Parts: sequence; C-alpha cells; structure tokens
Amino acid sequence: MGRRNKVKTMKAAGAGVPGAVDIPAAAAVAQVKNEVDEENDAVMMAAVESPMIVPSSDDVTLDTTDGEEELVGSDQTSADYYFDSYAHFGIHEEMLKDTVRTKTYQNVIYQNSFLFKDKIVLDVGAGTGILSLFCAKGGAKHVYAVECSAMADTAKEIVKANGFSDVITVLKGKIEEIDFPTTHVDIIISEWMGYFLLFENMLNTVLYARDKWLVPGGVVLPDKTSLYLTAIEDAEYKQEKITFWNQVYGFDMSCIRKQAMLEPLVDTVDANQIVTHSTLLKTMDIEKMTAGDASFSAPFKLVASRNDFIHALVAYFDVTFSKCHKATGFSTGPRSRPTHWKQTVMYLEDVITICEGEALTGIMSVSQNKKNPRDLDVTVQYSFNGKRSSASRTQHYRMR
Repeated sequence: MGRRNKVKTMKAAGAGVPGAVDIPAAAAVAQVKNEVDEENDAVMMAAVESPMIVPSSDDVTLDTTDGEEELVGSDQTSADYYFDSYAHFGIHEEMLKDTVRTKTYQNVIYQNSFLFKDKIVLDVGAGTGILSLFCAKGGAKHVYAVECSAMADTAKEIVKANGFSDVITVLKGKIEEIDFPTTHVDIIISEWMGYFLLFENMLNTVLYARDKWLVPGGVVLPDKTSLYLTAIEDAEYKQEKITFWNQVYGFDMSCIRKQAMLEPLVDTVDANQIVTHSTLLKTMDIEKMTAGDASFSAPFKLVASRNDFIHALVAYFDVTFSKCHKATGFSTGPRSRPTHWKQTVMYLEDVITICEGEALTGIMSVSQNKKNPRDLDVTVQYSFNGKRSSASRTQHYRMR
C-alpha cells in the first residue's frame, strides 16, 4: 500500500444496492472512464500528493468514566485553517490534475448545453474558477463564482485573462454572508465533496444556497452521492503505522497509538487487499435532502469473498449527475481509477480471521463534531462470530 496521509490534510475542496461492488451506476462511471483519454492519464499520474500533516504531540486520549475515549489536548481543528488552506495554488493544482474529477465536470457541462444555455449559474466554492469557466464556455448567461479564500482574487485575474469578465462575476466571501447581486439562480454547481464524502461540511453551504436562491425546478450539480463501506487485509501497514507505537526503541509510546487509532487515514487502497463485498451506507439526493440528513446511523454487513484477515474498514463514495442527457458520474472506490479523494481507512482494534461467506456486521454512525461542524465524528459498532475468530467492539474515530 502507498504512503498514507492523515485525514487532517485538507481536501483540495446514484442510488445503489447493498452488496454492490464499487459503484451502483456502473454504466455512468464507464462513460467517464472512456472519455478520459491516455493524455489525461499521464497528467493524473503526475499529480502531486497531499502532504502528510502530523498531529500535535500534545493530543492524548483519556478513558472517561463511561468507558469511551475522549480526545483532549490541542484544540486546533480544521476550522482554524479551512479557508486559509485554499488560498495557496498547490491545493488547487492537485484538484485540477485530478482528471477523473475535473474531466467529469467538464463533460457534464459541455455535453449538456441544454441545461446551461442562457441560465444563471452559482458556483459554490469556486476556487480558481475552473467550473465557472466551463459554464461560461458552455453557454451560461451569467455565472456567479463565490470563493471565500484569497484565491478569489486570483480567480478574478483568471477570468479576466480568459475574456469572461462580462459573463463571470467572482464574489469573495462566505455564501452565508455575501451580498448576493441577484434574487435567483437556475443552476447550482459545486465540487463540495470531502474525504469520506462529508469531511469539511461544505455540503451545508450548498444546501443553504439551494434554499435561498435556487428557482423551483432548478438544478443542483451533482445531484446524488452514495457512501460505501468495505473491509481490507492490511497487516503490514497497520504494523508500520499503529503497532509501531507500542515499543519505540525500547520505550512505551502506546499513548500515541491510541491517538493514531482515532484518526482515519486517507490513501489509495490496493484492490487486491479487499476482503469483502461493499455495502451501501447512505445515498443523498442533494436537491431534496436537509442539512440534518448528513448525520446518520446505518447498519452494514460485509460478506467475505475469500478466506483472509480483516484489519481495517474502508469508506469511499460515488457521485452522480442524473440530470444530464445521459447520466454520468464517477467513483472514488478502490477498484476505480484513483482520485485525489483516495479512500478513508479506519483500523480495527481486532484482527478478524474471516472465512469466505462469513459476515462482519455492525452499525456506523456519522455526525458533525459539536465543537467544529467541519470535523466528523464516526462511531463503528461491529460484531463477528466466525469459525476461527470472534469479536465485538465499539470504536470511535475523528476526522479533523
């Protein structure tokens, strides 16, 4: 497995059925794969990797009276550097070089001019303005590109340099606070998805804009997302990143191990490590859902496809643009082409010895952190009773 990145590294910004492998809308994803040519493959392979950001050594875990672990110590969360992180060009370079992501949006806009022609578009979290430029070139009457970071100033330069100043208006500020120059928009487009789909909570900003400015019958792009779970064998990397802390040059540093277990890792998982089928956790319809729907509890049943060991759970998501002439989208799953979202890996305390056909079952609960809603709290209750092992445990994770 490749080098893992702590989820603390900021993200550079269809309906399915349980048991489906990777993506329910397989035909939609296949369309995107076919459209991304060899030249784009080479570009994507050259994309920069997110740097590893090491968590503060001041953070420790303490056992509370009810038996749960609480993370204490450093109070810095993603809210402290969320917008500042998007001011640097590097994070945008990574996103732009993710051709699965960027090419999909480009195709959605260019190949569906009936959606965009003479329409007013709102680009939420515009970054460099690439989606706004696509929309302007695709026939939009006017595009409002809203970006809170200092990148908004750069986006204005880019818009001007490409001759779209009369079509694209860049607005600097938070969606919830800006003085918006129009009463309605026909389309809201945004690349709001974070690691684990919901990290950074940009979805709520899109929903706010939808409720305030989108006309009845208006379009939100993308309009559907699905979150999936699977399980992997990963003994070598768990030893390197987790068990390592038990004895470090003869000293007990297991307190750091507790912290490492709490923080999911973001990395590209080798498909050969997958031990079970995938299961659908949550599907969201962005045009209809409410902000509270992003917090949920969902049961899972992961059925083993072979005899092996389970060391970690892996989450990934699919994105669908169903309003297109031909539904399209992409998957961030381990069997699909890599994206900058990679996958989210959560190590288990137990090593599950599982036989083909046996199932690891449980419930995953996801909610916004009470202190900082851009962070995620994830709780996994799992149970297994197989021929060669058994386990039952509740584990807590924090994405921050």
